[in-house]
Amino acid sequence: MNEWTIAKGFRFSGVHSGLREEETRLDLALIVSDGPAAAAGVFTQNRVCAAPVHLCRERLPRPDARGVVICSGNANACTGDQGMADARRMAELAAKEIGCQPEQILVCSTGVIGRLLPMGVFDTGIPKAFKALSSDPRSLSDAANAILTTDTKIKVATRTLTIDSVNFHLTGFAKGAAMIGPNMATMLGFLNTDAPVAPNDLHNILKHAVEQSFNCISVEGHMSTNDTVLLLANGSGKPLSGPGLALFSGAVHGMCADLARSIAADAEGADHLVVIDVEGSRSDAEARQVAKTVAESSLVKTAIYGADPNWGRVVSAAGYSGVKFEEKDLSLWMGDLPLYRAGVPLPFDAAAASSYIRKHREVHLRLRFTLGTGRCTFYTCDLTPEYVRLNADYTT
Repeated sequence: MNEWTIAKGFRFSGVHSGLREEETRLDLALIVSDGPAAAAGVFTQNRVCAAPVHLCRERLPRPDARGVVICSGNANACTGDQGMADARRMAELAAKEIGCQPEQILVCSTGVIGRLLPMGVFDTGIPKAFKALSSDPRSLSDAANAILTTDTKIKVATRTLTIDSVNFHLTGFAKGAAMIGPNMATMLGFLNTDAPVAPNDLHNILKHAVEQSFNCISVEGHMSTNDTVLLLANGSGKPLSGPGLALFSGAVHGMCADLARSIAADAEGADHLVVIDVEGSRSDAEARQVAKTVAESSLVKTAIYGADPNWGRVVSAAGYSGVKFEEKDLSLWMGDLPLYRAGVPLPFDAAAASSYIRKHREVHLRLRFTLGTGRCTFYTCDLTPEYVRLNADYTT
């Protein structure tokens, strides 16, 4: 925590508002920029989406955002006109405390779908969150904790980059552990920077970064209603351009990749993080299509859970991915063990392969094609009895 870099001009808080019954459980977070911030967002592609997603889409991109209010425990999804009114009310309450227009506030939520918000908790909760605002790393930790649902740990990433002898900072945090499947997942992500960046540049950078990170993770392939990633930049002066903007873009990409990996590693009930590298395809899009298909195969995921080196499940999943190739075009490794080369199975020590899975929290699958220069790194996890238990009684 002491090593976290806080973007200048941003303050954070996380409090218990009463939305969750457990008094020790933080359930309301607030992010505030001390000055107007350029803001952009990327959202779920599910046609059924939460009221806060609709609200944020209406307001982004924009040059003058002042804050984000986030609640956990209730998704405010599939709640009709009342849900939209409640999301707007949350923004109004935050704007009143900050001293800005409601349209300058963004809203996010996560939790159970189909339940109306008990709005009374926010009448006291949002002022409480405002009073707790701070730029101290502990306040960032509180905010990161307040957005969690079934996560077992917070996900925080920070960066410092130097452009033309000036240091700029990136501070990001996210949540997600299940209902994870592109595009994106049951996840929320918040990136804040003190660099000066134009809203349209923010949007383009964020969209591309999300495509290569949060859209390359899967737990069970279920697309959520609430997925949101927001990027706020409150730096003053001339917006970054040219090489400086490219450096900033690289930092955003790296931060998103770190947070996405953290989500896959914290998947509900998972024993293994599975890293799937696909290379040599015709395009990055084809590589992602193969990787996603392998990642979402229940047979691949259960084999990893059982430390069963049944590599035929990986190869066959690639074969039904919809990407055209011949068997001779594909080779496969598990860790450093070659299993399948140019369409031909290789002799290998099954006991050693099983031991590799059993002894490593992170399992690496590499599929190499001979078709081009396309590539993708995709993150998933094994499928465990604990995952089934957690999701079988999620609301009961």
